[in-house]
Amino acid sequence: MIYQPWPWYVAGPLIAFLMAILILMGKKFGMSSNLETFCSIGGAGKFVDYFKTDVKSKRWNLFVVLGSVIGGFIAAHYLTPNDAVDIAPKTVEKLQGLGFESAGTAYLPTELFSMEALTEPKVWIILLVAGILVGFGTRYASGCTSGHAISGLSNLQKPSLIAVIGFFIGGLVMVHLLYPLIFGA
Repeated sequence: MIYQPWPWYVAGPLIAFLMAILILMGKKFGMSSNLETFCSIGGAGKFVDYFKTDVKSKRWNLFVVLGSVIGGFIAAHYLTPNDAVDIAPKTVEKLQGLGFESAGTAYLPTELFSMEALTEPKVWIILLVAGILVGFGTRYASGCTSGHAISGLSNLQKPSLIAVIGFFIGGLVMVHLLYPLIFGA
């Protein structure tokens, strides 16, 4: 059996339908909102005023996390026939030139996300700095990529358009300028 991703004409309308429901309910979609809810539930409001929020009104966000975890598990274990990633040979070649020998064979580069990789201090530094930058960027942009690109753009919000343009520019800078510096290619 050949597995194919859902075509845009199926996935797109499903996302649009979900967004219409959320808009009509007065809800916003975004993964950073879920992290914010988790931090509030965990008691972060005792230390930072930002997390002093009404958690009960945000409980529905936890279903998004649960659905993501369950959906990811099902997709990885039951809907994915193998670990190979169908990316262009030129991209595989370029990534291998940067030291990612697992390019095209795994969804996550084993050079960063394997138990063996976690024994190297460079990997810990990269992951720690990346996590801090993502957290800062998410807070500074008042949302994450999914929140701005899906929820914000569907609400025709100008700040979300600016944020999404910034995400793309940041991605291009990272791939074309910073990766070669970090990985010595």
